[in-house]
Amino acid sequence: MVFGRSERRRKSSVEPVTLKILVAGGFGVGKTTLVGAVSEIRPLRTEELLTEAGRPVDPTDGIEAKRTTTVAMDFGRISLRDDLVLYLFGTPGQDRFWFLWDELAQGALGAVVLADTRRLSDCFAAIDYFERRGISFTVAVNCFDGAKRYPPDAVRDALDLDPGVPVLLCDARERASAKDVLISVVQHALESGSDHRQPAAT
Repeated sequence: MVFGRSERRRKSSVEPVTLKILVAGGFGVGKTTLVGAVSEIRPLRTEELLTEAGRPVDPTDGIEAKRTTTVAMDFGRISLRDDLVLYLFGTPGQDRFWFLWDELAQGALGAVVLADTRRLSDCFAAIDYFERRGISFTVAVNCFDGAKRYPPDAVRDALDLDPGVPVLLCDARERASAKDVLISVVQHALESGSDHRQPAAT
């Protein structure tokens, strides 16, 4: 598996399969960071600066260094193989932007639910959303500097996940780590027989 466009791919006449993956989770959990870490193109970001007026609805407890927030989506692309391309759509984390999720979820093969053990309840809504719609997902615990680390089984129990849902520890800043998460999403979605296997729209 490779990143980017290899010489072999440029010479290949085979049209790659394109799959759509969502990157979801609570406010400030690292969705934009993960998309940016793996994207082989310059990511499309729809970020706005946080303001004092917005602090009552966008609390930054535990993430005091955060200065911006996604207001629509993030978009990136990664080639897992010459014949397999993932389109990544990062969802906004705040409740007031959830009306966008239904549009973003159309045609998705699966999803990443990013979690922060300091604010684990923030990912409940994303988990509920994908469970209700039968969209396969992997939970990826973003290991922030200074945050206590828990084994995947402990996180699984805390989130009351089905046994088959993959739970991984990751660093959303690191390309290799984020790539492993995406591979897990694809493998889990295919193994679970997801009904959302249609190619992403181009």
